Amino acid sequence: MPDYGLPLQFGTFVTPSNADPEVPVALAQLSEQLGYDLVTFQDHPYQSAFLDTWTLMTWVAARTERIHIAPNVLNVPLRPPAVTARAAVSLDLLSGGRFDLGLGAGGFWDAIEAMGGDKLTPGQAVDALSQAIDVIHGIWDADDRSPLHAGGEYHHVDGAKRGPAGAHDIPLWIGARKTRMLRLTGQKADGWLPSLPWLTQEDMVTGNATIDETAASAGRDPREIRRLLNLGADVGADRIVELALEHGFATFIVMGDDPSVMQRFAEEIIPDVREQVERARASTGTATASVRPAAALAKRREGIDYDEIPESLRARAVEPGDSGYSRVRSTYMRGGAPGLVLRPADAAQVTEALAFARRQPVALGVRSAGHGISGRSTNDGGIVIDVGALNEITVLDESARLVRLGPGARWMEVAAELAKHGWALSSGDYGGVGVGGLATAGGIGYLVREHGLTIDHLRAVEVVVADGTLIRATATDNPDLFWAMRGAGANFGIATAFEFEVDEVGDVGWAQLAFDATDTAGLLERWGAAVEASPRDLTSFIILGPARRGQPPIAQVLTVVDSDDADTIIERLNPIAAIGPMVQQEVQIKPYAAIMANADSGPHSGQGEPSFRSGLLDHITPEFAEATARLLASGEVFFYQIRSAGGAVSDVAADATAYAGRSANFSVAAVGSHPDRLNQVWEDLSGHFSGLYLSFDTDQRPERLTDAFPPATLSRLRELKRRYDPEHVFRDNFPISPVAISPEG
Repeated sequence: MPDYGLPLQFGTFVTPSNADPEVPVALAQLSEQLGYDLVTFQDHPYQSAFLDTWTLMTWVAARTERIHIAPNVLNVPLRPPAVTARAAVSLDLLSGGRFDLGLGAGGFWDAIEAMGGDKLTPGQAVDALSQAIDVIHGIWDADDRSPLHAGGEYHHVDGAKRGPAGAHDIPLWIGARKTRMLRLTGQKADGWLPSLPWLTQEDMVTGNATIDETAASAGRDPREIRRLLNLGADVGADRIVELALEHGFATFIVMGDDPSVMQRFAEEIIPDVREQVERARASTGTATASVRPAAALAKRREGIDYDEIPESLRARAVEPGDSGYSRVRSTYMRGGAPGLVLRPADAAQVTEALAFARRQPVALGVRSAGHGISGRSTNDGGIVIDVGALNEITVLDESARLVRLGPGARWMEVAAELAKHGWALSSGDYGGVGVGGLATAGGIGYLVREHGLTIDHLRAVEVVVADGTLIRATATDNPDLFWAMRGAGANFGIATAFEFEVDEVGDVGWAQLAFDATDTAGLLERWGAAVEASPRDLTSFIILGPARRGQPPIAQVLTVVDSDDADTIIERLNPIAAIGPMVQQEVQIKPYAAIMANADSGPHSGQGEPSFRSGLLDHITPEFAEATARLLASGEVFFYQIRSAGGAVSDVAADATAYAGRSANFSVAAVGSHPDRLNQVWEDLSGHFSGLYLSFDTDQRPERLTDAFPPATLSRLRELKRRYDPEHVFRDNFPISPVAISPEG
């Protein structure tokens, strides 16, 4: 039987004895210290002399750092498969991707029956295990959002929720000897796990042949199925080499609880085996590589040359079919199905990722933290370059309040770190937003009227432009690119680092007020007037939506006063409180970082394609307020927000940055479910706007660019586009073509 060429692994088989519970834990820790890849435990829940295997594995995972942990093998008749699937994922996530799952059909049926399990015949046990595997695989399929209906007579689920995915692709191994079990292994498992004392030479030959034949019939590559072997400590290196080269075994698990034997095996046998196998493979030209399962290969998308992914990126690349795909496919608000997500770890890898993406005839998205309302940081069948790992937060110069931020850092993390120094940097209103998207677009946040836009604090940006060059842009070095990156950065490259001059900000007043918005137009007009008349240390946002049946419409007003003085805060809030009938209020003095700590730091799982429209507004006039009331009454908008701007934003000249909407005192955004209907009702408001904030708009029609950028600004951007991106590589996020394009295309 040929060598399958899989990388060699070595493990230990520890008895879960409860005589001294610390002993199996210590043996697992010793296994890790000695360099073993895997520690395994038998599972006999009916055995009173043993610890519960699952509890033990969890404890061992918490007491180790590197080694993988697995049952050898789990007693399926006493372990409900749906719960086992979730438990496996939980342990895998908690351990950082270190759990592997070995399953057994049963045995010791009288003891199993005594514990409440069903006593099965050998044939029934195989059927039951097959059904259990279907349930487990179905629960693990987090990319499929449909309810799970799987299994059969012995194990089944009917409408179960799937997911979450594990931290890695959890392999499923089967302890098998007989023909039907071997066929099940070839059909559905990732590994064959027999034990040498009960496995003859003939068993190995016929076992491999049966597994390979069944796998091939199922459309699988036999190399997908790792051959693991439990063996005694008395087996020598030459015999193990024979088992690897002639019978395809690649994982060897030494049985026994003697620390000296474990040490001798690790120090003498394992190095000898590795050397001999490596030498033999080199002489025969056998390549050593993991094999991607056929099921995962079938999910690859057209137009992407997966074999050419740069080696430096391969370990962190995520494809459809990977366990981590469900965590990277979508963004905060929209579902996606990219063909490949590349996750570079530094600027050099960003350059490699971009060069690879340029060679593929598919869409390109760039993602920092994945909140992106307007952007295309996910797609269908394209490539996403995810710079979330570039999440540096470093103080460069404390006296100058100069900090360096990576594009993948999230604003709640930035706020928390800056708060240690008594600083803050005005960002948006949601802590889960990534630095990269906001810091290249504008940044209208809770401190905007006093401290300006986020981009107004930018002092330097490092960006990989279309040809792969890493450029540092400041007011004096590459000033044109620096100008463009502040407001239109998505069109010019992938930012890998930002340097900001931040502000001294202590505790602030934080007010959450709710008003009866029956008089929607009047309420908006009064709120707008109160905000414009307020000192700059007040910034206020108002949120409206459709009324609930039988209740008046409610407006939420979120307001920050940049002061820790209670009297000042109340004085600033009184005009806001007087805009209409108040139905709820909460006012606190708290750190700005606490306000921004409002997000889940976990992966995004958005669905659908919500539609956003945006506009920049100089004043809330009676005509605009009435138009807003009609918009909300149409039923086409389920979320409507106005953010105050103005103040320090207007201190910056309109042509100082690519963000040109400096005259606007307000930024308006509406969300609907149907783009055509939203666009239709939005037309009633459009004549009131003086500009557009691209971060809050999903309408990709060319005229949005002329709404966002005045003619002189857009002309300058096109000129710079011809210089930095003449081939229009960055064209999937409100693209500014190097040449003007008419609305007709």
